[in-house]
Amino acid sequence: MPDNSKAKIATADALTLLLHNQHAIGAAIEEITKWLSENGERSVAANAIAAMETLDTNAQAITDAIMQLRQS
Repeated sequence: MPDNSKAKIATADALTLLLHNQHAIGAAIEEITKWLSENGERSVAANAIAAMETLDTNAQAITDAIMQLRQS
């Protein structure tokens, strides 16, 4: 069986970059949500909070995948 450790490292590195992007998007949505909430757009803010929850869930799955790749 060929050694695919380089491919695993490259995949883990790419997933790590995507995870960083995920966190940056979450931070941006959080700032927008705060602004919306302060400016009377509570229903839109609630939708943004739901989007952040999805980002958090997916970030955890990405983190788990990265750890699995790095440990194998």
